[in-house]
Amino acid sequence: MIEISHDHPVQLTERVSRLTASNAGMMTGPGTNTYLVGQRQIAIIDPGPADQAHIDRLLAAVGDRLKWILVTHTHPDHSPAAQALAAATGARVMGNKLVDNDGFQDDSFAPAHSFAHDECLVTDEFTLRALLTPGHVGNHICYLIEEDGLLLTGDHTMQGSTVVIIPPHGDMQDYITSLKLLLDYPLTAMGPGHGLLIDNPAEEIRQLIDHRLGREEKVVAGLRQSGKALLDELVPVVYADVDVSLHPIARYSLWAHLIKLQKDGRVEQRDDQWLLR
Repeated sequence: MIEISHDHPVQLTERVSRLTASNAGMMTGPGTNTYLVGQRQIAIIDPGPADQAHIDRLLAAVGDRLKWILVTHTHPDHSPAAQALAAATGARVMGNKLVDNDGFQDDSFAPAHSFAHDECLVTDEFTLRALLTPGHVGNHICYLIEEDGLLLTGDHTMQGSTVVIIPPHGDMQDYITSLKLLLDYPLTAMGPGHGLLIDNPAEEIRQLIDHRLGREEKVVAGLRQSGKALLDELVPVVYADVDVSLHPIARYSLWAHLIKLQKDGRVEQRDDQWLLR
């Protein structure tokens, strides 16, 4: 098992190392992982929060070799440090920005380049492929280091837990579709935005899909039992297996499940109450 370090980058492959920000918490696990790709010319994936100590450690690690700063998405624990790193190094900021802010986005993010699906950043050391994976949030991107088969997943997958989907920019239907998309690529490992490497990617992805669809069926069962219910009334029913302290967070994903089921034509909403169709 490769350690989590907040002080110095730890080597994961010949091309990739990881430095973890000191922002541990309920939503961030041991902290946000920043990945450094390359040796002679470096790309940083997810620079992390605007924490000066983390920024200083990154600058010490890259020296004058930082050329690109990429983000998986613009939540405030993943992208804000891009601004300071770019100002200090002249590195090019890359990633996709949401059109509007739902209250959870980093307004400081100003990319010089946006990615199309399957677009590649090619250097003489590595090929980095951008995979558009909306779901956790609409502008989410995973980055595949092709030589290693290592997918840097941001918050699309998390080691040891599931991700929160917050509408309207979070979309459960898109999330499940994006998970299925990853099964088309030859992955050997996943480097999540929080936690340790995941060395059984296909199995993990299938388990996540099954988990989400299983939770969806709990939503249907809850509505079948109650006839109709408010969102808040469904939370303790659908998430009876989850500690009540996490129910306020689970509420967001339940809302996302209900919206997906509505799109699928299985439920409808009347006067703030949800019921089966």
